[in-house]
This record gives sequence, structure tokens and C-alpha cells, in this order.
Amino acid sequence: MNATQRRRSGRGKDLPAQVDAVLWASRALVGIAAASVAEVEDVVSVPHLRILVMVDTWGPLNLAAVAQALEVNPSNASRAVDRLIKAGLMDRRDAPEDRRNLNLTLTAEGKALVEKVSAHRRDSISAVLERMTPEDRDSLTVALRRFAAAAGEPLDGDVLTLLWPPNR
Repeated sequence: MNATQRRRSGRGKDLPAQVDAVLWASRALVGIAAASVAEVEDVVSVPHLRILVMVDTWGPLNLAAVAQALEVNPSNASRAVDRLIKAGLMDRRDAPEDRRNLNLTLTAEGKALVEKVSAHRRDSISAVLERMTPEDRDSLTVALRRFAAAAGEPLDGDVLTLLWPPNR
């Protein structure tokens, strides 16, 4: 097997070192994500934040879509959504296309909370990137886009979706 074939097959002597490098970088990203969640943990839990992010990312959702995306029983999703509504972070309204259906949307407070978490992550990632050379940042951008594409991630999503990829 020549070098090109090894590269295409994903096998080669460098693969273990490459896996280690990605794991190392993922620890840094998870640390950044955890710190951003800590900014709002007095307001919402991680599962509740996930619901807010889904609605912010995908637009109005119904309860069935939330339950399916979270892979939970609809009654569990309903209780979580009820808590978010009671906290003033989410709103439930009749769907214009079918009044038997309800749409879940973010309130201004819910949108602000999601934006706060996203801004924290962007600021933290920016601080790390600023410590790198412009050339390294460019190389990293290309490599991460290719990595995300290989993992099936949408390339136009918000940084928040890195932890909670869409299931729809």
C-alpha cells in the first residue's frame, strides 16, 4: 500500500498521534463549552440549555420534535419545556399552519441567554486563536472544516451546535 492509499484508508503510522492530538484539542473545546455553560447554570440545566439551543438553531419546534431530538419520552420533554416556559425563556403558541399543533419559540430572555453562552464561547475561542500565528489559524480552519464535514456536521452552524448536533 502506498502513502496515498494509506491516507485514503485512514490507516498509517501517524493515526494514533493524530487521534491523540484531536482528543487533546477536544478537551480544550469541552473546557471552553463547560465554562460557557457555567455562566448560566444558575438559570438553566444543560438539558434545558440544549432545548433552548435547538429552538434557537432550528426555529420554532413542536414538542414531538424536541422529544425526538433529545431521544426522550414526550412527557419528559413536556416537563422540561414547561420549566422553560415558567422561567420565561420559552413560549408556546398555536402553530399558524395547524392550530392543533403548538410551536415552541424563545422569548427575548431565552434568546439573550443563548446569545450569552455563544458569546462566551466565541470570546474564549478567539483568545486561543489569537495566541496562534495567522498561518496556523488558516491551517486549523481548513483542517477543522474537513474534520467536521467528515463527521457529518453542517458547516454553517453556530458553535453551540458542536455539542448538540441536529438530529432532524
